[in-house]
Order: sequence, then C-alpha cells, then structure tokens
Amino acid sequence: MDFPADQLRAFAAVVDGGGFEAAARRLHVTPSAVSQRIKALERQVGTVVVQRTRPARPTPAGEVLLRLARQLELLAGEAAAELGGTPRGAGSARVPVAVAVNADSLSTWFGAALRDLASEDSLAVEVLREDEAHSIELLRSGRAMGAVTTSGQPVQGCSATRLGSVRYRAMAAPDFAARWFGQDSADDPAAGLAVAPVVHFDRSDGLQAGLLRRYAAGAQPPAHYVPDSVQFVRSIAAGLGWGLVPDLQDPGDGSLLALDPAWEVRVRLYWQRWKLDSPALDRVTAAVLEASRGLRAAAPGP
Repeated sequence: MDFPADQLRAFAAVVDGGGFEAAARRLHVTPSAVSQRIKALERQVGTVVVQRTRPARPTPAGEVLLRLARQLELLAGEAAAELGGTPRGAGSARVPVAVAVNADSLSTWFGAALRDLASEDSLAVEVLREDEAHSIELLRSGRAMGAVTTSGQPVQGCSATRLGSVRYRAMAAPDFAARWFGQDSADDPAAGLAVAPVVHFDRSDGLQAGLLRRYAAGAQPPAHYVPDSVQFVRSIAAGLGWGLVPDLQDPGDGSLLALDPAWEVRVRLYWQRWKLDSPALDRVTAAVLEASRGLRAAAPGP
C-alpha cells in the first residue's frame, strides 16, 4: 500500500496543530485542501485516521500512520541536510528529534545528555516531559522517536536498552519524622503511614500509593501534589509531607531523613527508540547511554 507524502504530512500537521485550520496555516494551503488529503488517506486505508474533535486526535489506525509520517519526516530531514550543499549550522535546516523523558530523569542525569548534544548544530531536540510509566504511549503514537521508560518490552518497530535503576526512599524532614514517625510508632512504624500527610508528584504518580498499599493497606492519609521534581523534594524538606525521593535528588545535608530501610522502591529505566538507520537518532541515543553511566553508578542494587 502506497501512502503519498503530502497526505501523511497533512495528517501529521492536523494532529500537531489540533485541527484542520492550524494544519492549513502550517502547510500554506487551504483547510479544504487539508481535508481532501485526509479523506483520500482514509479512503486508501479504509478507516478513519483522525478524530474530528478539539483538539483533533489520531485513531488507533491513525497512530500507525502518524508513526510512519514521523519516520519519513526524520529521514527526509537527514537527506535534505546531506544534499543541501551548505555547512550545517544556523543557516541550514536541523533534523528534529523528539524524545520523552520523565521529570526526575530530566532534572538529574538526563541533563548530561543535553549538554553532550549542545555541540551538535545538525539537531533540533524536543524533550517531551512524561511519566516514565506512560512515555511508551508517545512512542506508539509516533509523537516521540525515543523515550526513557520503565518498560523493557520493545514497542513494535523499536529497540530497548536498559539504562539502569533508580532507588527511591521514603523520606521526610527531621521534625516531620519525629512528629509522625517518632517514639509512639516505634513498635509499628507503618502506623505513621496511615495518618501522615504524603506528597505526590501528580495524580498519575503511583510510587507513594504503591508503598502505602504494601505497608498500610487501605490507608488514605492527607495528600499533597507538587508536579515539579525540584519543588517536590523541597516541599518534603520543608515538612509538607513524606515522599519517595530518588537517591540522585537527596541533598545529603540532613534536611531529609530516611523513614525506614524497608520503605524503598527501585525503578528500572530503559531507553526505547525507533529502529531506523538514522544518524540523528543514533547521536541522541549515544548521548543518552553515555549519560546513564552515572545513573548506573549512583543506583545500588539490581
């Protein structure tokens, strides 16, 4: 089955822009022309590929085509850069590479990968911040070309490489620990978990909830939500509540105390990327794997 490039470009533009009019502006054509290309694409595949919602979203069949459109865009960009005949730099087109990274990685070890890529004048890197348990969906949809994820099972058309593991420990400020996990709970440390305020990153953060299920099943303590990695740790150090802090973000200055040696979670991280012969994606992958050396060294255990 042949998929005309102009139809795939129109489809990707509709998804990126959230609608037909935005896609038309991006492609410098009329909304009617965009609509005609999408309808032609849908006739060819025999099903609807985009939901006419606000914003427009790809259907399951559309996600397959969106991934194809992204891959063709990446390869076309690299070919154009090689055939352009001008030195790569400010005056030439850069190859766009979108990667999905969770907030904790982005605020710690992944920064080394970005610094490594700073000398590259042939790339335009877009970092999509997404929870490591959900970033896999961005790969499936074609929105991301590579992703830091907790899944070692490769998405179709992708490869998976283990990066290492991060240890998270239940921690709190010393005064908070003394109040909620002090002598009164010495005989049953988990009793404090049932009542002590807890800090979550956001409502999709399942780390603290998982620990509560293990050691204080059924407990529903007061909950706070702080969706920023740096402020998450600072709020715990300020006494807002307890939370699972990655070793890479432990300040080590006494402002945080580990509540119990058993209250920890190890999260394995993997790098998944498209299986494409792409110098741009190879370069990003090399930077990510190099940066993760520190991750492996910093995280004890398997």
